[in-house]
Amino acid sequence: MSLITLTSPCSSRSYPSAGAARRWQGRLLTGAGLALLPWLGYLAATLPAREAVAWVALDVAEAVCLLTAGTRLVRADPRHRAPAAAAALLLVADACADVALAAPGQELAGALAMALATELPLAALCGTLAARTAARLSG
Repeated sequence: MSLITLTSPCSSRSYPSAGAARRWQGRLLTGAGLALLPWLGYLAATLPAREAVAWVALDVAEAVCLLTAGTRLVRADPRHRAPAAAAALLLVADACADVALAAPGQELAGALAMALATELPLAALCGTLAARTAARLSG
């Protein structure tokens, strides 16, 4: 058994730098925005025309905000905050609308799964990125 003294260095592990974390988060947002593009085609092809217009418009706005925030974040551009805030708002609205409008049963279970697994965690990340100060971006 080994004992760790109180004076031993705490950082025995290496943690990613702020710049590496920023790039990872930017790539995640960009990837999410790109993943929405095929989803737009699926929605347009499968929903009734009136519903398709609204859902496709919402998802296009989400994709634009995610792509803009992600690419700006990768480049350490502090202007990522506004599109990240807009993406957070749109993702929460999308999750709420999906759950509220879903039929009971399998459709509701799918809407809840999508909200809890993707939309709300992504909205939390976007909200965090939008709220943090520009001084924390450097690194």
